[in-house]
Amino acid sequence: MGHHPESEPYDHGMLDVGDGNRIHWETSGNPRGRPAVVLHGGPGSGSSPALRRYFDPAAYRIVLFDQRGCGRSTPSAALHGTDMSVNTTAHLIADLELLRRHLGIERWLVWGVSWGSVLGLRYAQTHPDAVTELVLAAVATGSNPEVTLMTKGLGRLFPAAYEEFRALVPEAERDGNLTAAYNRLLESPDQRVRERAARAWTDWETAMASAPPRSVPRYEDPVFRMGFARTVTHYWGNDHFLGDGNDEGVVLRDAHLLADIPGTLVQGTLDPNNLLGIVWRLHHAWPASELLVVDDVGHDAGAPGMAELLVAATDRYAANGR
Repeated sequence: MGHHPESEPYDHGMLDVGDGNRIHWETSGNPRGRPAVVLHGGPGSGSSPALRRYFDPAAYRIVLFDQRGCGRSTPSAALHGTDMSVNTTAHLIADLELLRRHLGIERWLVWGVSWGSVLGLRYAQTHPDAVTELVLAAVATGSNPEVTLMTKGLGRLFPAAYEEFRALVPEAERDGNLTAAYNRLLESPDQRVRERAARAWTDWETAMASAPPRSVPRYEDPVFRMGFARTVTHYWGNDHFLGDGNDEGVVLRDAHLLADIPGTLVQGTLDPNNLLGIVWRLHHAWPASELLVVDDVGHDAGAPGMAELLVAATDRYAANGR
């Protein structure tokens, strides 16, 4: 697959970021290497050891962490009592800065996938002096049209699955904001209502996968499923907490703030977000970026073709010695 060899963490910890939250972090690779931080998807997916393999462990100091409420960070969003009001994009960006300072890092390469690309882009726009480069896969920008596409537009492509997805929502809400409606179900005091909603949400996420494999083993874990569905609907139902409800979205609007940051965008042709042309527009609004497109690949950084380009990008940035 073109990945670098596996490497084990040489350090790890739990960082108190306030609001009763502690985030789990780990570092691997070369302690004196170029710092790089990995932003996982979801929101709420948690990190994975496989993400280390996009970096040469001899060249990079690789930082992985679990964003608030997921993975080994505490408290878990899967617990009904966990306060989601302190889990927003602004909180996650502040956590990144706390972690960077905690690890004594001045600047780092930011690598993000899916939701992690949204977070990485917004972090770079608000803290450009902390970012050496951006490497982003399965790119999204967190705009309203992207959420609408995922929760309504693709219903025409997968009508049977979409009918089941809508059916769980109260009839009066089926033509409204489905994400917000699902989030209300996932916040219900009735555990059975919450569990049905989490299953229905992940069933829809699986159904609209644009390329094989169309099964997601982690969705079979009821704890993961609950935390993931609750976190995704919390973000998607609130404009990703980007503070802007217009159709362009904040990330695209503020693309000029990335002007001095080199970036690599790796996208599959079967990624549903391509239907909106937003990644193409982002690339053209950000001249320091390169857009690499992989045929017959969906929303999957690990797919053949995608992985090789992502590894090549981190190798190239390491060789540049920025």
